[in-house]
Amino acid sequence: MASSSFRGGSSFYNGNAAPYRSREGLSTRTAAASDEIQLQIDPMQGDLDDEIVGLHSQVKRLRNIAHDIGTEAKFQHDFLDQLQMTLIKAQAGVKDNVRRLNKKIIQNGSNHVVQVVIFALICFFIVYTWMKISRK
Repeated sequence: MASSSFRGGSSFYNGNAAPYRSREGLSTRTAAASDEIQLQIDPMQGDLDDEIVGLHSQVKRLRNIAHDIGTEAKFQHDFLDQLQMTLIKAQAGVKDNVRRLNKKIIQNGSNHVVQVVIFALICFFIVYTWMKISRK
């Protein structure tokens, strides 16, 4: 809770607006169990029109800021959705490539086994034939 050095030690979070008074003619009073701020205006001090114009300009600035925040939040949400879709596509591509690689490894491994068996048969046939020829 942020406490204030203004009169009464009021806090913004408990509904008092004393730290944000702009003129001596304005004073605050607490609303009954509400987050609303009620102002009591003393018409003898301060120019009410200037105060209203200042409040209107502050409200316009706050609306513009809120609009900018909403626009930025929407942009970031869309950007995150786009990143998530890109990540999902990348994961699917990696998974597909791993499957292909595994198939190629198995296929090449099988080809090597076949080549080794054929080589062994050829060697056996050569040795057999040589033994037959050398005995005669």
